[in-house]
Amino acid sequence: MTKSADTHCPYCALQCAMTLKSPAALTPATQPGSDPVPEQPAPAPAVGLPPLEVTGRDFPTNRGGLCRKGWTSASLLTHPGRVTEPLLKDADGVHRPIGWDEALELITAAVKDTRARYGADAVGVFGGGGLTNEKAYQLGKFARLALGTSRIDYNGRFCMSSAAAAGMRAFGLDRGLPFPLEDLDAASTILMLGSNVAETMPPFVQHLQGARDAGGLIVVDPRRSATAAFTSDGGGLHLQPLPGTDLALLLGLSHVVIHEGLADSGYITSRTSGYEALVRSVASYWPERVQSLTGVPAGLIRDTARRLADGARQGGSYILTGRGVEQHVDGTDTATAAINLALLLGLPGSARSGYGTLTGQGNGQGGREHGQKADQLPGYRKITDPAARAHMARVWGVPEALIPGPGVPAVELLKSMGQPDGVRCLFVHGANVAVSAPDANAVIKGLRSLDFLVVCDFFISETAAEADLILPVTQWAEEEGTLTNLEGRVLRRRRALASPPGVRTELWIMTRLAELLDAPSTFSEDPETVFEELRLASEGGLADYSGIDYAMLDRGEAAYWPYPSGSTGTPRLFLDSFAHTDGRAVFTAVTARRRTPSAADAAAAADRAGTGQFGTPMTLITGRLMEHYQSGAQTRRVAALAEAQPEARLQIHPAAAAAQGIAAGDFVSISNERGEVSCRAELSTDIRPETVFLPFHFPELESANRLTEAATDPISGMPEFKTSKVWVRPGAGLLPSGVLLAADLQKEGAS
Repeated sequence: MTKSADTHCPYCALQCAMTLKSPAALTPATQPGSDPVPEQPAPAPAVGLPPLEVTGRDFPTNRGGLCRKGWTSASLLTHPGRVTEPLLKDADGVHRPIGWDEALELITAAVKDTRARYGADAVGVFGGGGLTNEKAYQLGKFARLALGTSRIDYNGRFCMSSAAAAGMRAFGLDRGLPFPLEDLDAASTILMLGSNVAETMPPFVQHLQGARDAGGLIVVDPRRSATAAFTSDGGGLHLQPLPGTDLALLLGLSHVVIHEGLADSGYITSRTSGYEALVRSVASYWPERVQSLTGVPAGLIRDTARRLADGARQGGSYILTGRGVEQHVDGTDTATAAINLALLLGLPGSARSGYGTLTGQGNGQGGREHGQKADQLPGYRKITDPAARAHMARVWGVPEALIPGPGVPAVELLKSMGQPDGVRCLFVHGANVAVSAPDANAVIKGLRSLDFLVVCDFFISETAAEADLILPVTQWAEEEGTLTNLEGRVLRRRRALASPPGVRTELWIMTRLAELLDAPSTFSEDPETVFEELRLASEGGLADYSGIDYAMLDRGEAAYWPYPSGSTGTPRLFLDSFAHTDGRAVFTAVTARRRTPSAADAAAAADRAGTGQFGTPMTLITGRLMEHYQSGAQTRRVAALAEAQPEARLQIHPAAAAAQGIAAGDFVSISNERGEVSCRAELSTDIRPETVFLPFHFPELESANRLTEAATDPISGMPEFKTSKVWVRPGAGLLPSGVLLAADLQKEGAS
C-alpha cells in the first residue's frame, strides 16, 4: 500500500513540481504539533526505512524535469543525523536532549529576562526564504507582538533585496518575474546578467532554447559558466566583464540604444517618466570608454544593444538579472540600470517582451512579502505607513501602538549581536548565518557573544552548533502550507508523511511561546487557519492574496498575485499601467561610482592581516554549484551530492596559477584582512586571469564568506559578496592556532 502526494521541490524558487510516493510504513500519522492527515496511523520515519520515491510532475516551470538536488531531496527525510528532540547545550558545550516543556520554559525565561534588562529590541529574529508563507507571516507577527521587537530580518536580504528595491522604485511593485516563465519560450533575444541557471536551476534552461536557436542568448558573466557555454556554436554572445563593472556595462548599452535611435520613443512618452535625466546620465558612457572600464569590446556592446532592439521589434526581448550583478554595494543601482535599459526598449508590460529578476530561494518571493523584512508588514506594506499600521492593527485585533516600528537590515542586525545596544537573545529560523552571512568569522564571534541563541532546524547546522538550544522542526514533506515561486505564483506544499514523534512545526512552537509570553492577538498551529488570516492581512496591499484559498490551489488553479478577492489574479503585470500613482514607470539616473581597490590598498590590507604580500591581489567572486544549495547544510548530507562535489575548489586561470607556482589539485591559501580559506585549486580558462571563483556552500576552513565583506548597499542593505580582494598562494597555510590543515599534513607526509 502506498500513498502519493503532489507537491514541489524544497530547494530553489523554480519550485519544480514532483510527486512523492511513500511505502505504507511511511504513511502520515497525526503527531503533536503536526497537521492532521486523514489516513490510517502508521509509524514515523526512521533510519533504515526506504526514502520516499520522487518522480517529476508536469508543470509549466519544469515540465517533468528535476535537477540532481530534486531527485535526491527525499533522502534527507530518513537521515540518521536528523534532530528529533530539543537539545540544550550544557556547561561542557555538549548538546543534550531535554523535553519540550523545559525547552519552552527556558526560552520564555530568556526572553523575559532579556526584555527586562535591555528592552524588547534586545531580542532578535532571523528568518529564512525557505519558510512557507504561513510560517513567514506568523514569524513576523510573533516577533512584533509576542516578543515586542522590531529586530527581525531574514536571509533574503542576502539574495533579493537589491532587485526588490530597484523594482519598487521603477515599477512601484516588486515581483521577481512579472510574467509566466513560459513566456520566455517564444523570445528571440534574452539578455541574462549575473545568473548561471544551467547549474542553479537546470530545468530553467529549456525556456532559453528558443532564444538560443535564434542566436539571441546573451550571457554576462566574468566566468564562462555552464549557462554562458550555451551561447557557443551560434547560440548567442558571452560578455565577460571585469567583476563589479556590470553597472558601467549597462550604462554603455543604454548609451547605444539612445544614440543609435533604437529606443521605443512612443513607449517612453506614454508609459514612463524621467527620460531626460537618464539621457544625461549615460552621455559619458560611449562604448569605447565602457570597454576600458569593463574589458568588454566596444563592438560586442553595440551588437548586444542592437540585438535587444531587433528582438523587441520582432520576436520578443527579455532582460533577466541575478545575484551576480545585484550582490554589490551598488546592487540596487545596477539592477536599476538594467530596468532603465528595458524601459528604453519598451520591454516591461509588453505582450511579448519583459524584464525580470530570478528569485533564488524556494520561497524567496513569498518570504519577503508578509512580514519577515525589517521594514515591512504583510501584503508588502511599509511598516512606517500609518494606513498599513492601522490595517494590521485591525486584522490582529491590537492597538496600533503595540506594533513596533522598522527594524534594521540583516547585516546590521548580525553586527549588533552581543553589543551594548544590540541583540542579546536571538531566534534563527530557516537560515545558517555562520556560513551564509558575509564576514562569517565576525558573525560566528557574534553568535558566541549572545546571552541566548535558539535555532530551529532539522539538522545541526553550523549555526545550530553554536546554539544554546536547538528545536527540532518538520521538513518540507512533513508539513502543509504554501509557497510563492519566482513567477509570483502561489503553490501548495502537501504533506506526504509523518514527522518523527519529537519534532514540531514552527507554527506550533510560535503558538505555544505566544501563550507563555501572554502575547496579544491569536496564533495558530494550523497552516490553513494562518493562511486565512494572511489573506485578510494582505488584502489591499501590493502583494494581495485575498482571493486565494487552499481549495482553489488544491484544484490546481493558477494563482498569480496580486489576486484580490473576486479577481482571477495577475499572471502578467503592467500590461496597462505600472503601480505608481500616475501609472508610469520611472527612469532613475544612476552612475557607476565603484572604485576598484589598487594593489597598494590591497597590499596594506594583507599586511594588516599579517599575511604579507603575495604578488598581485585578485578579485574573488562567489557562487553556486549544481549539486549544492545555499549553505550546503542539507545537500552536503546527501551522499550522491556530497560524492559528486565533496569539497570547495578555487577556480583559477592557468596563467594566474602558474605565476604563483600552483598546479591543478594543489592546496592553496586564499586570504585577506578578514580571514583565510584553504582548498584545492582547479585550473580553468573559463575564468578571467585576474579573477578567482569559490563556491559558498562549504563551512569552516572552506567557507568563502570568511573572506567577503559586510559592506552593504545603502538602499537595499545587500552585502558585497562578489568583489572581495584576496591573495592566493600555494599551500594550505597556517590556521590562527598555527596548525596546518590535516589534508596538507597528509600531503607533506606523502612527500
